Amino acid sequence: MSEVKNAVVRRFRNICKERGIAPNELAYVSGVTPSTVYSLLDERRGNVSITTIKILCDGLEMTLGEFFSDPEFDNLEQEIE
Repeated sequence: MSEVKNAVVRRFRNICKERGIAPNELAYVSGVTPSTVYSLLDERRGNVSITTIKILCDGLEMTLGEFFSDPEFDNLEQEIE
């Protein structure tokens, strides 16, 4: 799994932990199926779409800017070699 996907997963897990919500509740407030959230959080799965991230952020009542404005994303390795 890419480091970007890892960072996205960690960020969503941290937000859920901070807010005391389970993945099923994240799915409910975002209007997506629980399988969508569990697929995103599954470390064996590949990439995640920005559209899915946006929908989940909408459910959390946060902007993409707020989501990505986290040290989690500041230390990612350069993808282009």
